[in-house]
Parts: sequence; structure tokens; C-alpha cells
Amino acid sequence: MAWTEDRVATLTKLWADGLSASQIAKQLGGVTRNAVIGKVHRLGLSGRAKPSSPRKKATAAAQPSAPRTRTVRAPATPRKPRVVVEIAQPEPPLEAKPLSNGEFATILTLTDHMCKWPIGDPSKTDFRFCGRKTDPDEPYCKAHSMVAYQPSRRRGSNQKAIGPNPTSRKRLM
Repeated sequence: MAWTEDRVATLTKLWADGLSASQIAKQLGGVTRNAVIGKVHRLGLSGRAKPSSPRKKATAAAQPSAPRTRTVRAPATPRKPRVVVEIAQPEPPLEAKPLSNGEFATILTLTDHMCKWPIGDPSKTDFRFCGRKTDPDEPYCKAHSMVAYQPSRRRGSNQKAIGPNPTSRKRLM
């Protein structure tokens, strides 16, 4: 289908009258809605006289509706402020505990019930392990466990408001 001058003039007039692209395509015949939209853009037809809107049929003697009632909500009760709980954690010992012979725990002298927390730089000669007593099946003493294991964070919450959770531990190492 070719766009003749007559069809373009009809398209321009119908577009200015506010008809939709589908309505124009039906009146012109032999073109699709998309073809009408494409031609409108190529011609640069931007403004319309009025937007197309479906015509409402007049109803016979419209009944006045009953007055609407509005339900009013009770004011919301104020939320309790979050309580910030700060639990003092014991500071981990910075110095290793000497063994009974006066030496410090090394990788060769560690046993199952000794704290395996490293102290110092492994490349230096003064590197050692904590060596304090641990609970069964625990690698660290109580003080180093508080540093090594942090409670799991709940989404969108503040860690200080929750406080430590000794039952669920997450390893940092």
C-alpha cells in the first residue's frame, strides 16, 4: 500500500481530530495501526486537537448515590524504643600463658585442650600460641572465642541492639 497525497491528507485531518491510530487505520483501509503510527512520526505530526476518549452513553435518570461514610482509624500506638544492650566482653589476653617448663606453646607443643590462638607474627622468633585451657572440642579459650565467633546478624538490625548470641557462632577466620 502506497501513501498517496489524498491518504496523507486524510491521515493528517483524522489525527488532528483526535482519532486513535486504530480508528484511522480502519477508516483508511488497507493499513495497520503500526503503519499509521509510523507515518505520523515521519510526518512529524505531534500535537492533537484533543485526546481520543471513549464516548460514554447517557444513562436515563441517574440515581444519586448514597453518601459515603468514612471509617476513621484509631491512632497507632507508639512503638517501644529499642533497647540498646551493650555487653562488656572480656579482653582477650595479649600475652601467651607460659607452660609448666617456662616455655610458650608452639605448634609442636600444642595439645587438644590448649588455646590455639596465634599471638605475634609467624615469621618472627617470638611467635607463640595462647596456650590457656579450653573446653572440650573448642579450639580457643573463652576470651579468644568471644573474638573469633560473632553472632549471626539479622537482616536490617543493629548488632548492638541484639547483643551476642552464644548459641550460634560464626567463625571469622
